[in-house]
Amino acid sequence: MQEPHRRIRATHTPTTITVYQAYSPRLGLPAARDGRFPAAWKRDRMTWIKPSFLWMMYRCGWATKADQECVLAVEIDRAGFDWALGNACLSHYDRTVHTDHDAWKRALKSAPARVQWDPERDLRLRALPHRSLQLGLAGEASRRYADEWTVSITDVTPFAREMRALVADGDLEAAGRLLPDERPYESGDALLAHLRADAGPQTGAPSLLT
Repeated sequence: MQEPHRRIRATHTPTTITVYQAYSPRLGLPAARDGRFPAAWKRDRMTWIKPSFLWMMYRCGWATKADQECVLAVEIDRAGFDWALGNACLSHYDRTVHTDHDAWKRALKSAPARVQWDPERDLRLRALPHRSLQLGLAGEASRRYADEWTVSITDVTPFAREMRALVADGDLEAAGRLLPDERPYESGDALLAHLRADAGPQTGAPSLLT
């Protein structure tokens, strides 16, 4: 079956969803050890979470880029993730979604989350025709992510290095068998409906969910 151009794919259970981030060991190792983000993790800054493991590998270069040497799999509460999706705005201006550029800027300023669609990657980290979600969390969403939504934090850096070695050796079949089970996150389509062109132009930020 052909993949839709944009779709959330993730490892998820009925109550949680797994996202990925990469940090310096100074932040990543204490987070994995304690199962929560340390005080040094700045809760007033925007943070980007990625449900796609391979997109995270592309971003961090298989855990080789500076300050991204520690890759974390963060299991978070689905209710929190859904709240962020329902209250998100697009990270870029889209004239089919927003009435004008100023309306988009107002939405961007007030929304607690931002949606960005980037090309999904294959095992060689080459761009694929379909796109995967990056979700930016700011303000309330960032704080709740760190202190309320997090269920577990796992250091998957050794796994990333194992995958990199298999790909470097050309053993894509073995690497493919080890990939996380990322399935379509079906509820995501409805939660992001306000960001589709057919939803009608937005004049500001979406109303907050209760």
